[in-house]
Amino acid sequence: MKHQAVLFDCDGVLVDSEAITNRVLHRYLNDEGWDLSEAECMRIFIGKMVRSESALIETNIGRSIDDDWMAVFYQRRNQALREELEAIPDSILAVQAAHQVFEGNIACASGADLEKVQMQLQKVGLQQYFKQVLSGHDCKRNKPFPDVYLQAAYALDTPISSCIVIEDSITGVTSGASAGAEVWAYCPENAHFSAEQLQLAGAKRCFSSMKDLSRLFLEHY
Repeated sequence: MKHQAVLFDCDGVLVDSEAITNRVLHRYLNDEGWDLSEAECMRIFIGKMVRSESALIETNIGRSIDDDWMAVFYQRRNQALREELEAIPDSILAVQAAHQVFEGNIACASGADLEKVQMQLQKVGLQQYFKQVLSGHDCKRNKPFPDVYLQAAYALDTPISSCIVIEDSITGVTSGASAGAEVWAYCPENAHFSAEQLQLAGAKRCFSSMKDLSRLFLEHY
């Protein structure tokens, strides 16, 4: 079998967290003096760490972003996620199919902080399926660099060239493709990025539902 493992992103792929996180971040930035719309906030931060745009934030709120500032954001974000988070439709089905086909050799490799990733997977009942859960925060460089996917492949003792990466953003697709994995991009009807954009970033295949992904695993492997 050409592929031996599957590496899943988390936010926007497994859990429907992005709108919740963006709403919290938007309100926080507005309270701090940056008058931007919720849509603009999503455009700037989708698929990224908040700290990756620290210079832009600091310019617009007039002060530095320190650990205390981030701690307030994390507390507000995590509270909202604990109250509201749901799984992406049929993502549990897709993870179960990958777990079955690849005999448990699957990992979650997210650009988000590990506490958030683990909390989200646990809340929607997915944590039990993953052999490894990794965060780009624990790597020297986060997405769009390849580090977290290279680390995930290493943790599964699998060549990265034998891994399928499941992503939904240009940042994530770039990360998986530059690592040397085959990237499949989740692109539902209301996606933030078009199939063409994701393919230009390096996705080899696009699919529109997690039910389709489940079928791809079960029918082709």
